[in-house]
Amino acid sequence: MNYSFPQILFSFLCTLVSILFIPLHAQNWPTKPVRIIVPYAPAGNTDAIARLVAERLTSVFSQSFVVENKPGAGGATAAEYVSKSAPDGYTLFLAALSQFGPVPVTQKVNYDPINDFTPIGNVAANGFVIAVSSKLPVENLTEYIAYVKARPNKLNYGTGGTGSMTHLAPLLFLKRAGIEMVHIPYKGGAPALADLLSGQVEMYAGSPSELIPLMSSGRFKTLAITSLNRNAQMPNVPPIADFYPGFKAETWNGLLGPANMSPAVVDKLSSEIQKLLKDPEVLAKLGKFGLEPVYTTPSSFLTDIKNDHLLWKELIKSSQVVVD
Repeated sequence: MNYSFPQILFSFLCTLVSILFIPLHAQNWPTKPVRIIVPYAPAGNTDAIARLVAERLTSVFSQSFVVENKPGAGGATAAEYVSKSAPDGYTLFLAALSQFGPVPVTQKVNYDPINDFTPIGNVAANGFVIAVSSKLPVENLTEYIAYVKARPNKLNYGTGGTGSMTHLAPLLFLKRAGIEMVHIPYKGGAPALADLLSGQVEMYAGSPSELIPLMSSGRFKTLAITSLNRNAQMPNVPPIADFYPGFKAETWNGLLGPANMSPAVVDKLSSEIQKLLKDPEVLAKLGKFGLEPVYTTPSSFLTDIKNDHLLWKELIKSSQVVVD
């Protein structure tokens, strides 16, 4: 096909403008309010982290960063919305691990958890505390494992629902320890925790923020935590990794955008996230939620997402976890 000189010139000018526009856009960004989409209803760790991030970014960039909650389908509703948004830096996603680990495996979603997003930076993470009924005659994880091994499928564990992280984290522990228990799924963590307190549930793997306020009640025993290291708010609770080296089952909350965001905008945001996590006031607020700061670059965050997706996909498939 032959092109005329005007056509060639027009094409060249369009290409030149697009090349020049990218750094200009990044340099001026943001020039209008930025939305931070949260995959859950207000309240809870993810929403609280999003509001901390929004407050800091609003102050730094002198432009409003507004938290917008879009709950539904385990976070898939929000994830799909962000993945289909323009990658101009004005729609961001304060996501949880679930939208990148179990949800795309246990249900049909209209987004690719690896290729449809631009990782910016992880913010905070937490493991799950292995809490058992105070009625059980055990005082540590070693005794508990031996007690359950002697009673295969005679004891139960409650979760916030099939395929939730309060199900998958303890399930990974059970497989690593070679023990079998009966799974009792609830519609949320609150009723599962209530039945742990009443003695109807023998084990529940809850987040530190759920269990810390109740630790002095004497109605359960905290034996271990699924994070790689001890939680600063629960220094006497050992990680499962002390018993099974390398064991790690954490959930995280991080900032992402749609695929193909400007690297310059990503760098701006990533830099501010790193500064945010060095602020003593912010760290104190995270600590109140039982959260630990996570220091990542965009590239290392992408690696974490890929590794976590593979970990939970393999567990779900091998354990034949089916969500109704």
